[in-house]
Amino acid sequence: MLGHDLPQPALQIAKMQNDLVHSLSAIAGNDGVLTGEPAAPYCTDWRGRYSGNALAVVFPSDTQQVAETVKLCAANNVAIVPQGGNTSLCGGSVPLPQGVQIVLNLSRMNQILAVDPDNYTMTVEAGCKLADVRDEAEKNNRFFPLGLTATQKYCEIGGNLSTNAGGINVLRYGNARDLVLGLEVVLPDGRIWNGLRSLRKDNSGYDLKHLFIGAEGTLGIITAAVLKLFPRPQAEATACVAVRDPAAAVSLLAHLRAACGDRISAFEIISRSCLDLVFKHTPATREPFASKHEWIVVTQLADVLPALLDAALRDSLKSFGNGVIEFDITTNKDHAERWWQLRKNISEAQKREGVSIKHDISVPISRIADFIARADAALRNAFPGVRIVAFGHMGDGNIHYNISMPDAAQNETFIARQEGSVNRLVYTAVRELNGSISAEHGLGQLKRDTIRDYKNPLELELMRTIKQALDPQGLMNPGKVL
Repeated sequence: MLGHDLPQPALQIAKMQNDLVHSLSAIAGNDGVLTGEPAAPYCTDWRGRYSGNALAVVFPSDTQQVAETVKLCAANNVAIVPQGGNTSLCGGSVPLPQGVQIVLNLSRMNQILAVDPDNYTMTVEAGCKLADVRDEAEKNNRFFPLGLTATQKYCEIGGNLSTNAGGINVLRYGNARDLVLGLEVVLPDGRIWNGLRSLRKDNSGYDLKHLFIGAEGTLGIITAAVLKLFPRPQAEATACVAVRDPAAAVSLLAHLRAACGDRISAFEIISRSCLDLVFKHTPATREPFASKHEWIVVTQLADVLPALLDAALRDSLKSFGNGVIEFDITTNKDHAERWWQLRKNISEAQKREGVSIKHDISVPISRIADFIARADAALRNAFPGVRIVAFGHMGDGNIHYNISMPDAAQNETFIARQEGSVNRLVYTAVRELNGSISAEHGLGQLKRDTIRDYKNPLELELMRTIKQALDPQGLMNPGKVL
């Protein structure tokens, strides 16, 4: 591997790197380390936008192997990129093009360690797939509410927690941060913090787990977690609603919350441009109504009591007013799933259509219509003919707002030349409404530099202080977040 015609310094570096790979293999096993071409898929993100280079991809089997790997890398000043299912949408789980780094993939650490139905908790390793966690909860007549429509089969709990994932049930159950009682974390020096406590009350000092949730692997590596479980819903009713505009949808949500309370578990808004892409790229999907509408909402009620919810939902929709154009309600899961497929397939349809300029923003729920109106007007004035794909979690103020040109050739030039200008127009509207430029996808590489213009300087200073205190060598997921 070394190549004796290399200059002496390069020869020494190559030998050091070969020795490091050999030491990593001694920790994780020969089958637990990939180099060269087999490692390449782990160095490119899910969207295909970010690619980097890794000295090796390491697959530890347990927390002790993670700790030993981190100690080895710290001793050799080698950076570490923690990775789970590699479904990051902001380039947070792949290495940079420059620098010496390894990818530490936790997918082998996929055990359900304990389920305590009476305490409504489940303890899992970081590599457990979200879909498997939800299935295990259901086997125990419990419910784990984190629901990510596009990546649920692939994403893993460690990554979900590291990005403080959101999804369709935040309205009722909260973000990933709200679904965790305890963590186990390997710190940047290789020490293991065991905070796997299943307590709902523990007022004994700083709540350290919240430092690592949403930190995107920049402060340490989450290796296990105690998750909250909930009673499993016994009854559901789902409605597909055509609304006049986003303002009507905002008012409808407030109306339904007043009428139905916490039984509302989801409230998703979908624009006509989203529907058109789904119908184009997803077979077996179809219009939910006989007439086409510019905006639809899919909303769901759920209750732990085996009660009929469709009557309550129907009465609430009928009493709303003229903002609702038409609606349909079902308690049949297969029927409801046809509507949910319209929402779940938006991301994949966009991916097949081509690259777009993506935004994952949040504003107060009451200002969602204002945001869409302001951003739409600014973009259409600056870029006539632009395609705006707006959809998302209206129930918690999180809108996915993606921009492209319909013509593929024109779109390539548009994105290359105008991405910065598009971002400024969108983020200006967000800032004017006291929102956030990153609601649930994190910052990663995509927004690492942009956040400086939209976050309070004191907040950034505090973040850097925490980073320096925990990771003074700067080896944890470098080039992400900060």
